[in-house]
Amino acid sequence: MSAFGRFGMRWFAPQIMPAPHSHGHVEFNWLTGGELDYVFDGRKVTAPANRLILFWAGVSHQAIGVPDPRAGDVRQCNIYLPLDSFLYLSKLGALTDCIMGGGVIALPPDAVDMATLTRWYRDYRSGNADRTDLLKGEIGLMLRRTSLVGWETMLPPWIDAGGSGTGRASSLRHVTAMIRFIAENIGEPFGVPDVARATGLHPNYVQTLFRRVMHVSIHRFVIRMRLIRARELLFSTDMSVDNIAFASGFTSLSQFYEQFKKAYGMPPYRLKTDYL
Repeated sequence: MSAFGRFGMRWFAPQIMPAPHSHGHVEFNWLTGGELDYVFDGRKVTAPANRLILFWAGVSHQAIGVPDPRAGDVRQCNIYLPLDSFLYLSKLGALTDCIMGGGVIALPPDAVDMATLTRWYRDYRSGNADRTDLLKGEIGLMLRRTSLVGWETMLPPWIDAGGSGTGRASSLRHVTAMIRFIAENIGEPFGVPDVARATGLHPNYVQTLFRRVMHVSIHRFVIRMRLIRARELLFSTDMSVDNIAFASGFTSLSQFYEQFKKAYGMPPYRLKTDYL
């Protein structure tokens, strides 16, 4: 998975995804009618119509249920904000913590409407760089307002974020580089010294800085990302469980099975059997 994607926006007919996937964005979803059922790393959430849903797309996700045809001509709007652009938005505080912790939220009902989304799409399709910059600026202001007035939590984050996130701006460049390295090398074995080399910082400081900004240790973050990748491979490939473990960066099968059962409540072969 590339850690950071490109900005994008599209309208389309909702459709079931054949397999879970992940990519380097925070993603906004809007539905004009009915409901859309998702699974995020094994956790189900139902997205309502006319609410903007936000989540980190680096967490494996899959649409498994689309609106009833009786809901009429339903359309879906997706906005893809690159992860690094999201991380560099200032003063979002707990909102950033929630999204980067794997949470899924619904923005306030008055955060955006159909007319605004339609205008944003025209700006995006215009090919005019200034209009695209205005669009991105409006998205940032919308998130800033949401951080102040609150949001509805659809799925709680798996990182128990604590603290105010003060000092985040001065450290983001390094933490963003760490997340990029982790995401782009998650299928390979690596340790904190490797992450440190990607930033040019001392390993001890890297661990302290990452925990201060992300409210979780590098080790726990990496383990979780490896498990997310493993679960995605479990349902999207015919690889053996052992090969999935190694393709997800685990070097010990016993550790993989232990961590997988701890995260999902059952061993991988049973999870796949029950799911299918």
